[in-house]
Amino acid sequence: MGLSYGYDIYLRPRNVARVLAHLAELAPPARSVPPLEITLPGSDRLVLPFTSHFESDPVDCSTSNTFELDLSLMFDADDALREYAQTGGPGLEADGRIQIGYIYATIRFESLRHPGYTSVECWAATSRMSRLFARSASIRKVFTDLTADSGGVCCLFDTGDGAPEQVCWLNGEPIQETVSGPLFPDWRALVATWPDPGK
Repeated sequence: MGLSYGYDIYLRPRNVARVLAHLAELAPPARSVPPLEITLPGSDRLVLPFTSHFESDPVDCSTSNTFELDLSLMFDADDALREYAQTGGPGLEADGRIQIGYIYATIRFESLRHPGYTSVECWAATSRMSRLFARSASIRKVFTDLTADSGGVCCLFDTGDGAPEQVCWLNGEPIQETVSGPLFPDWRALVATWPDPGK
C-alpha cells in the first residue's frame, strides 16, 4: 500500500462556497474538461473547473453529507517542486508555476472531528506526490493560504497512517505543532480551541 498524505482544512459550513471558489482560482488556466456544476446545501450553485469521480455531470449535494472532487492545481515552483518536475513530473510553466494533479478532495459537510464544521480533505494521488506534499513549502503555503482566505479555523498535514497530524494553521495564525504533542495532547484539546461555528 502506498503513501497517502494530505492537507485537511476545517471551516464553518457557510464558507464552503468560498473555499471552492478559491480552489477554482488555483486551477490550470487551460482545462480540457467541461465545467462541473455543483449545488451545495442551502442551494448555493457553483461552476468548477474540476471533475467529480472523473465525471462532469452536475452534482447535487443538497441532501448529501459528502462529495468528492478530482483537482489539478497550480503551485509556485520551489526546490522540491523543481526536483519533482525534473524527475518525471509535469514541466515548469512559463509563469513559474507547476501543475500538480490529480489531488483527491473529499468535502464533509459535517466533519468527523466536529459536526458543526465542514472539512475539505485534499489527498495526494501517489506515494511520490505524497513525499512532495511533505517536502514542498510552496504546497504547504497554498493550503494554509487557502485556509486563511476561506475563513478556515484549522489546517492540518495528515500522513493518513496513524502518525500524529501536524497543525500548520490555527485560528488565524501559522503554527507548527502536532496532535498528541504537549500543546494538543489529543484531538479534543485541539478542537476545543476552535470558536463556536455559529459565530
